[in-house]
Amino acid sequence: MNHRSNDARSPVRDRRSVSGRTALCCAIAAVLATGHARAAADNAADDAADPRALKTQSLDEVKVTATKRSTSLQKTPLAVTAIGSDTLEKERVNTVTDIVKLVPGFAATTQGDHGVVTLTLRGIGNDSAKTEYADPEVALFVDGVYTPRAEAAAGLLLDLQSAEVLRGPQGTLWGRNSTVGAVNFQTAKPELGNFYGYAQFEAGDYAHLGLRAAVNVPVSETFAFRVAVAQEQHDGYVDYQNPNGQLPSVASQQVAYLANGGTLASFKAIDPNIYVTGGPKYNAQDQSAARVSALWVPNDKLTWNVSLEYFRDRGTPSANLMQNPRAGQDFWSILADTVPALSRTNYALRSRVDYAINDAMEFSYIAGYSRFRGSSSYDQDGGVLVPTSFASGANYQDDRTNWSKYESWSHELDLKSVGDNTIDWILGLYYAAEDNGIRFDIPIFNGTPQGTVGWQGSFIQPKETVDSWAGFGQATWHIGDATRLTFGARFTHDEKKNEGGRNYGWAYDATVPQVPIYPGLDPASPGSGFNVSAKNDGKYSADKPTWLLKVDHDLSSNTLVYASVSTGYKSGGLQDGGVPYKGESLTNYEAGIKLSFLDHRLTWNSAVYHEDFKDFQLAAPITFIDGSHGLGFSNVQGTTKVTGIESEIAARLGDVDRFNLVFSAIPTKKLGTLLYAGSNDYGGLPACPAASGIGNCMDVSGHELAHAPDFAFNAIYEHDFILSNGARLTPRFSGHWESSSWLSPFNFGAGDRQKAYFRGDLSLRYTSADDKWYAGAYVSNFTDVKVRTSDAGRTVAPGGSFIYTSQYLPPRTFGVNLGINF
Repeated sequence: MNHRSNDARSPVRDRRSVSGRTALCCAIAAVLATGHARAAADNAADDAADPRALKTQSLDEVKVTATKRSTSLQKTPLAVTAIGSDTLEKERVNTVTDIVKLVPGFAATTQGDHGVVTLTLRGIGNDSAKTEYADPEVALFVDGVYTPRAEAAAGLLLDLQSAEVLRGPQGTLWGRNSTVGAVNFQTAKPELGNFYGYAQFEAGDYAHLGLRAAVNVPVSETFAFRVAVAQEQHDGYVDYQNPNGQLPSVASQQVAYLANGGTLASFKAIDPNIYVTGGPKYNAQDQSAARVSALWVPNDKLTWNVSLEYFRDRGTPSANLMQNPRAGQDFWSILADTVPALSRTNYALRSRVDYAINDAMEFSYIAGYSRFRGSSSYDQDGGVLVPTSFASGANYQDDRTNWSKYESWSHELDLKSVGDNTIDWILGLYYAAEDNGIRFDIPIFNGTPQGTVGWQGSFIQPKETVDSWAGFGQATWHIGDATRLTFGARFTHDEKKNEGGRNYGWAYDATVPQVPIYPGLDPASPGSGFNVSAKNDGKYSADKPTWLLKVDHDLSSNTLVYASVSTGYKSGGLQDGGVPYKGESLTNYEAGIKLSFLDHRLTWNSAVYHEDFKDFQLAAPITFIDGSHGLGFSNVQGTTKVTGIESEIAARLGDVDRFNLVFSAIPTKKLGTLLYAGSNDYGGLPACPAASGIGNCMDVSGHELAHAPDFAFNAIYEHDFILSNGARLTPRFSGHWESSSWLSPFNFGAGDRQKAYFRGDLSLRYTSADDKWYAGAYVSNFTDVKVRTSDAGRTVAPGGSFIYTSQYLPPRTFGVNLGINF
């Protein structure tokens, strides 16, 4: 099974975390010192050569790489959102979750037990695609290099040039697992001939501290490098509840224990010290990142960009919070019996070589390597119920990743036409591989960790590999000056293997002490109390063609229309027991229009689409009919259908006003046929027929998809007040409204639904007349609305009612910031 991670944070780890932050702050100081020293030496340089001036672009000059060549956004016949570095900085975008509001039909869901983020686009996603082999429907790329695991979406974004969100299947040019779209982050590249840099500081409530800096250093006429560093941290939003006053009296505990079949001889009082009351809180951030990138241009034919990136995360997972807290308890609090821990380290090497063969042809080689190590510990029960005795009335569940190790590498060879041609074409070969492993433990105890085993298990997958080969081609025929016809195709071969994977479950041997499984225990050793419940060895292999057919036409120099039919593909794989599940496929029908007005100061881009999914994958932790646990994958039968409309407006109104509006409507989001949908996260599901192979389930056929509101709007407005000294004072408003939406495909009711809400941000910034520095203040979520990003689960309460828990976006926060450019 694919699982989540954790071991408790040790003093050694805390010291390493402090030393890591210290080293990063020293690096930032070094970048600033270097910048000031060089700036003093270059004080007489011409300000007109400053490349920061290039960031002020007219709206129609936005460039995108969605077609694997640089094209104007307004001339690219594709639904793509391009977010530049200026917007990313002003919107305080630190992770991918911060950009979803800027993109039509985009949603991000936090998953506490793995500490990851899963993405949904145009109504399609999978909240359980968070393990070492489950694949996403929205592919993430950095500089064109695919990042396969869900942990990548939780990483810290650093020194970006832009973020491009490609909506609709990208199976031809971008490949597997871009079923409904792809996100490509373009990092800021080194530049020849110009020395410059910046530093940004931020401080706020919850002890928030943010530090970012970058410097571009030209070494010679052919070589330059860039260094970027970042640190983002804040205390947890979730307080710990005091167990005193909530736990029943010892006498009441004894009565409850005896009523549940216990004896006086075996009775023990609940130890209040098992509850967490201090230390790092849930929902804390402590992330660092650094990148060194280099550019070499030895001649006018060859360009080589290469970067090495480091990312470290020592924050804490996001807690499952009760939607309706117990009387007397704060909403942002938890009765925790598991210390939160999160440790993740990742190194990524990316390289791109471009070579101009001649005036009409270019060759590119894009390669990447990533190495990830992680662990975590998480309070899955969420303290929803207060135990009536040490072994009754509640559950203790610690979802813990003892260790996880993911390695991936990829190679892509592209050959494409350049310049003006009757036919623009690109041909490519692609290979990607992964070597993953994990140990994930789940102890579930009746009452408290002092109680008896409800169930516990260990999922040890030492080697799970992925190999994917593909060849692709795409050609655009310029039929005339105004009309173009595009056809593309890709053929992919995927192989996945599980070697030596084992699931271990508690054997209920009365001679073995009932204690929660811990990282040092080998469940395969004699006398451990565990048996092998599943052998996961197996191999999956499949071939899949994907294709694209599109026509676009210029109605005028300011109006582009297009229509397309395209397909996408998400790989199948192996679930627990080595049982294969099928890949999913999508056919997307789309038409769009891109308009420019007012001398290109206003753009309006819209698209309407219909998606037909076959074998749509849903995954969830389940209990099999023999009582063993695992992660199960289901392929939804029939056709899952989604229909939607999306629109984006960007406007520069005069010289001092800027406005953006994003709109999305998804009136149809209907799941196909799935008679037996189960999940251990949701208590109270009815018993399932024996033919299903699982213990509890329900029929979700025809239900609405999760995270797909009928309507959503996002608006941004800012105005520059020009002061007498030439400086600017800029207030900025960013607001998001959306209608209600389901949080899971079960469609249970109010507890499984996010009601309609408005969430807004405000900021005010003073910018010097020479653009050398700025200072500002911000309030995020000034409405302090509580927004559920997922339905973390439901628990059956005494009397048969249900208690729902959810993950939430942060509460209202505020702070100040300062930036300098040199």
